[in-house]
Amino acid sequence: MNGLIYAFSMFLIGSGVFFFCAGGVGMLRFPDAFCRLHATTKADNLGLGLMILGLLFHVGSFALGIKLLAIWLLMTQSSATVCHLIARVALRSGMQPWRRT
Repeated sequence: MNGLIYAFSMFLIGSGVFFFCAGGVGMLRFPDAFCRLHATTKADNLGLGLMILGLLFHVGSFALGIKLLAIWLLMTQSSATVCHLIARVALRSGMQPWRRT
């Protein structure tokens, strides 16, 4: 049973790493700042969430698990806020969203 929990935990952490890498590829490949922001915030939030869920199986105390969940909650809120602010500044500076032609 312990090996099964360890394998599931490693699967969650590996999935989180995959989504972090996908967000990085999105930053490099997408055509404009708005698409890049979307790729980064969505993929990083999911990646961090999966990694924290995988780490919850290995924490030694309930308090440490709550701290990990609080980090996830704060990062989710702060990344959404920062993404909104960057997109608003880009729109106000005259940058237009990419359109397929």
